[in-house]
Amino acid sequence: MSLISNNTKGKAIGLIGGLTWLSSMDYYRLLNQLYEEKTGGAELPRIIIYSVDFGEIKVLTQSGNWDGITAIISEAARKVEAAGADCLMLGANTMHKIADAVQESIRIPLIHIAAETADTIAAKQLKKVALLGTKYTMQLDFYRDKLAARGIETIIPEGPDIDIINDAIYNEMSKGNFFPETKAAYLKIIGKLLERGAEGIILGCTEIPILIKQEDCPVPVFDTTLIHVTAAVKFACKDLPTP
Repeated sequence: MSLISNNTKGKAIGLIGGLTWLSSMDYYRLLNQLYEEKTGGAELPRIIIYSVDFGEIKVLTQSGNWDGITAIISEAARKVEAAGADCLMLGANTMHKIADAVQESIRIPLIHIAAETADTIAAKQLKKVALLGTKYTMQLDFYRDKLAARGIETIIPEGPDIDIINDAIYNEMSKGNFFPETKAAYLKIIGKLLERGAEGIILGCTEIPILIKQEDCPVPVFDTTLIHVTAAVKFACKDLPTP
């Protein structure tokens, strides 16, 4: 799927979506809302969306076939670039495991969700944060490394709590199901992370901010979807006159 809106002034934003369709809806909504705010309501962004098959990506992820995922996402990235995008977003935290390889396949800049999140946390001068996401996002190093480069320690849930978070993402939230009992379980896990010294909570899956809000937590939460979109809109508007 490719959707292109008509604005010709700002830079065009490329988005690889379908990871899941719910988060893609949030990305599209937020890109338009924030761009409109940035331009004073005068303009809307040019957005090029390539939607991949989440079912195929899910199977490859669970089997650990990152080469297969890289091939699919890199091909999608090249198509987005060819369609006229000036930057690229991967609409899922977990897919940033292959962000460097995808960047090597295109000439336009890839806006890295973990790097932007690390910058946002560093600006608040926090030194220890908890990371929630798929088990891949939590256990692999791509988030931890970006945070460590800015002097920030990352902690993740322990033992069965990792499975609770991961299973809810893949088996509930990716299908549009956001249950009160799942929210309660997430908040209980967050409570344990606060006891371990977390000064902030990274909502490191693009579905989690639909479930958990700032008002649910006594420490700052970092909505990675919003952070990612904010960075993309800033890039797209950088050559526009200030309204």
